[in-house]
Order: sequence, then structure tokens, then C-alpha cells
Amino acid sequence: MHAITIAEPGGPDVLVWAEVDDPEPGEGEVLVEVAASAVNRADLLQRQGFYDPPPGTSPYPGLECAGRIAALGPGVDGWRVGDEVCALLAGGGYAEKVVVPQGQLLPLPEGPDGPLDPATAAALPEVACTVWSNVFMIAGLKEGETLLVHGGASGIGTMAIQLAKAAGARVAVTAGSPEKLRRCAELGADILIDYREQDFVEEVREATAGHGADVVLDIIGAKYLERNVKVLATGGRVAIIGLQGGRNGELPLGTLLAKRGTITATTLRARPVSEKAEIVAAVREHVWPLIASGRVRPVVDRTVPMSHAAQAHRVLEQSDHVGKVVLTV
Repeated sequence: MHAITIAEPGGPDVLVWAEVDDPEPGEGEVLVEVAASAVNRADLLQRQGFYDPPPGTSPYPGLECAGRIAALGPGVDGWRVGDEVCALLAGGGYAEKVVVPQGQLLPLPEGPDGPLDPATAAALPEVACTVWSNVFMIAGLKEGETLLVHGGASGIGTMAIQLAKAAGARVAVTAGSPEKLRRCAELGADILIDYREQDFVEEVREATAGHGADVVLDIIGAKYLERNVKVLATGGRVAIIGLQGGRNGELPLGTLLAKRGTITATTLRARPVSEKAEIVAAVREHVWPLIASGRVRPVVDRTVPMSHAAQAHRVLEQSDHVGKVVLTV
């Protein structure tokens, strides 16, 4: 088979479409013929040498895919060769074939007009699992609360807006252009903040009559840490899922104590297989019906041939996209 290999840590041009050995499914695993994958920020970090795959997993980038089951390993139950699926991966999505633990498989979701095509479905597993696990399973967003999403036009952001609105929450977003904010508004965002021109603490407080954000979903990290605490409502929760703005910051503990706030920080890739299976099952139960009804839809900015993955990485680095960039085989 062919896969995107990383010749050495570096820029997009180190990504090489090369012939490699086929993987073989082990106990409780299936082999998926990949039709499409999608690009995540973690892939860029892996390419740069900053985010190695967990031990024992595929060395190739790619945290999600869609395709068809080609073979079953021993002990697999409930899946058949030929089933169309999408999957959450620890790596290996940038390839023609990938091995997946059965608990990380999802049926190809139904949309309002029938099953989604693989290129659209491939944009779902990583963002749906990340948002559902952090915003709902950990932070416990409730109906009537306010969610602040940093990077509202990203793949994570576009999914978070829709899931929060479906849950009856109010949504504030930050983004870096009027066009991106317009797209966020189309998805249901209520409070639109251009982070280049406006202070999100002031804007959220004003829009909520001083209440603040009950939940903050943060991809920035250190740069926003202090202001994320300041924007919190009493009893608010910050869920940190990225470090685009740095790894080390000062935490205003007095403010956090006064607000009885909570900060959590998680990554999805390194979680045990059993935890990922719980998250995937929750997504299948709660998110897949919303996609079938049309209340939530994947947002795909563009598709790029997988052999041209370097081009897709440049798109993400330039941040001129809305939603997901998908790689097709």
C-alpha cells in the first residue's frame, strides 16, 4: 500500500507518498481500506517532530478516516467485511489502509438525504469525539448556559457551535476575520468576537450582562489562560485542548478560587483504547442522530488528494480555511 511518510521533521515538503508494508489487524482490530482522512493540527505537530504517535501505533499521520472494512482480526464482534465506516485513530489515517480497534469504529453516518459520502464523513470522528468528550462529558455544558469557543471557524469550532446550539446553549466565538465570523454566525453562533480588534473578556461579559462564560473551549493555551479565567462565570469550566498560544502561562488562582472555577486539560490521542471506546460510543448515541436530522453537519472547506498532503498542511498553517481540510485516496 501507499502512505504519507515523514522523511524527517520539518516543513510540509517532508511529507512523502511512499510504498510501505500493509498493516495486519490483531485481536479486536479491523483493517479499513481508507477512502478519505482529514487534517488536524496534531498532524502538523507530528510532522515537525513535536508529537510522536503513542507506542505501538501507526507511525503515519492521520487521526481519523472513512472507508470500508477489508478484514477482521480475531475477536471482532458486530462488524463485517464490506461495512462502510469512519473511525477515530491514534495515527495512520494518511494511508490506503489502516488498522483500527473495533471500539473506535463508527458506522458511516446518515444525513437527512441518506448516508454521508466518505469524504464528508472523514471530517467527523476527531472533532466530534474531541468536542463531545470535553464540552459535554467533562465540562458538562447545560441548556441555557454560555459556551465560549476560541477558533470558532476551525474544525473543532464549527462542530462545537452546532453541538452547543443543539443542546440549547448560547455560543460565543472568537475568530480572526469578518468572513470567518460570518460563517460562525451561519452555524448558530450568537456572540461574534474578532480577536484582532476586540477583547473577548469584555465582549462576553457585555453580551451576557456580566455573567460571563459557563464553559470555555480553548485551543490556544498559555496566551489565553489568564483571560479565560477572567471571562468565567461563577462555577465556570475551562477545557484546554490545544497549545497554539504557548505551553507555560500564569494562572490567577485568586480569581479562579473566587469563581469556584475548574480547569481541565486533555488530549484525545494518548487516551487508553477503553476510554476512546467510551467516547466513540457516546458520539454514536448523541451526535449521530443530530447529523441524521440535519441539526449538525460536517463543515468541509476543501478536499485534497492524499498524495498532496503537503498542500493541505500549508492550508492549515495559513489558517485561511473554515472547517476541515479532507484528504482523499
